[in-house]
Amino acid sequence: METKLSNLNISDKDTDTVNNENCLYCKKPFTDELWCKECISSLEKLIENGDEVAMFNLANKYRDGEGTEKNLEKAFYWYKKAAEENHIEAIFNLAKSYYNGEGTEKNLEKAFYWYQKAVENGSKIDMINLAMCYKYGRGTEKNLEKAFYWYQKAAENGYEKAMNDLAICYYNGEGTEKNLEKAFHWYQKAAENGDESAMDNLANRYYNGEGTEKNLEKAFYWYQKAAENGYESAMDNLANRYYNGEGTEKNLEKAFYWYQKAAENGNEIAINNLAICYYNGEGTEKNLEKAFYLYQKAAENGNEIAMNNLAVCYYNGGGTEKNLEKAFYWYQKAAENGNEIAMNNLAICYEVGKGTEKNLERSFYWYQKAAENGNKKAINNLATCYYNGKGTEKKLEKAFYLYQKAAENGCIVAMFNIATCYKDGKGIEMNLEKAFYWYQKAAENGNEKAMNNLAKCYEHAKGTEKNLEKAFHWYQKAAENGDESAIDNLANRYYNGEGTEKNLEKAFYWYQKAAENSYEIAMNNIAICY
Repeated sequence: METKLSNLNISDKDTDTVNNENCLYCKKPFTDELWCKECISSLEKLIENGDEVAMFNLANKYRDGEGTEKNLEKAFYWYKKAAEENHIEAIFNLAKSYYNGEGTEKNLEKAFYWYQKAVENGSKIDMINLAMCYKYGRGTEKNLEKAFYWYQKAAENGYEKAMNDLAICYYNGEGTEKNLEKAFHWYQKAAENGDESAMDNLANRYYNGEGTEKNLEKAFYWYQKAAENGYESAMDNLANRYYNGEGTEKNLEKAFYWYQKAAENGNEIAINNLAICYYNGEGTEKNLEKAFYLYQKAAENGNEIAMNNLAVCYYNGGGTEKNLEKAFYWYQKAAENGNEIAMNNLAICYEVGKGTEKNLERSFYWYQKAAENGNKKAINNLATCYYNGKGTEKKLEKAFYLYQKAAENGCIVAMFNIATCYKDGKGIEMNLEKAFYWYQKAAENGNEKAMNNLAKCYEHAKGTEKNLEKAFHWYQKAAENGDESAIDNLANRYYNGEGTEKNLEKAFYWYQKAAENSYEIAMNNIAICY
């Protein structure tokens, strides 16, 4: 591209004696805002004498639209001219122009070439750009060892961003051996030099105890530093610390504040977390409509947790009208994006025919997928498929194995189910002691059916010694938690004075409760009371 220079009424002698960084007319630096209308002409006059600094300054003026119309093509032209004269800053800007396609077609190979030239000419900052090209294979073949080398060189020259990137190399074992202690060292160096991303990463190392001892207070400190410096990921992490009371006192109002800040800065995880606050009324007033709006926003931006939560809103009619078809749609989206909770929920939709046609084979498929991804409820549900032969062949041994796996991972329903397997000898040899053990575990964790069955174990000395007082205790607990069978059983204990004093009024009360729940045996028993 040809660029014409203006004709000026100024002598060659003037251009020889005036500093090439200042305007020939107003004598002000070109790096400042333009001071007179002749500044551009002054630069052009200097360029006539082959001045690469003037070329670079003129390129900047065209790039920024100072003293002339913004023109990225002309900016590119003069960066290239100055770069060809080995002006280091121009070389950097030329590489950047090629990298981003500014004023010219995007060309990563040429960008890489000029980043390399800049480094060869002594540019320290371009070491980072060269490393990035090698790391991601931009303009050259991917080479993690060379990326590591240049990140290290840049870090050793004091560039905090490179320090953070070098730490990432050590953390992930990219281009070098994995070394959590060295990763921690460089995260710390970068953070202390003001890199916000490194502050967040350093906080994560303290939080997880990686490369250093776990220290929740220090984790909180660095999350706070990064958040206050505007790093949106740290805002969400800081909110989590306030939400859970980790490294600081639990404070739901502050958690809400930082979720809101992170969400305003576009953090999709925070948008979902902010929705949870509105949904549960945590740190703010409960507002299901706002929760729904935010779940929808995060879901539409690709957050799979929000997709599942949005589906729950549609399924239950929370903050919007109940819509099972839309619930199914979002469960499916979340499941296909790898959310194991949604996989389990999608399987339930297929099992019971909610929002879609009933399909036990598809239900089994998604329970299996969720179980493979570690969802303990799905492991229990998959076991039930094998136990009952729903969507697959009946396999009691496999059912038992999966119930056991889910129970050992803390699934309360699975604890009840494995106890029943031991009690009935399904998929395993009958073992009343183990049945008692698992009923007790499930009961202590709040499962009302297990409470009722545990009471029966005590009443009939199954897997434990007979103890009518303990039987009464667990019937009472189960009844208070709504188990219909236990309500009737508790009434019987009062009626017969077993494990407690005989009390016909209380017996009548509990028979009546059971009858109100359409429990047939209780209806007969209440008739006897009359």
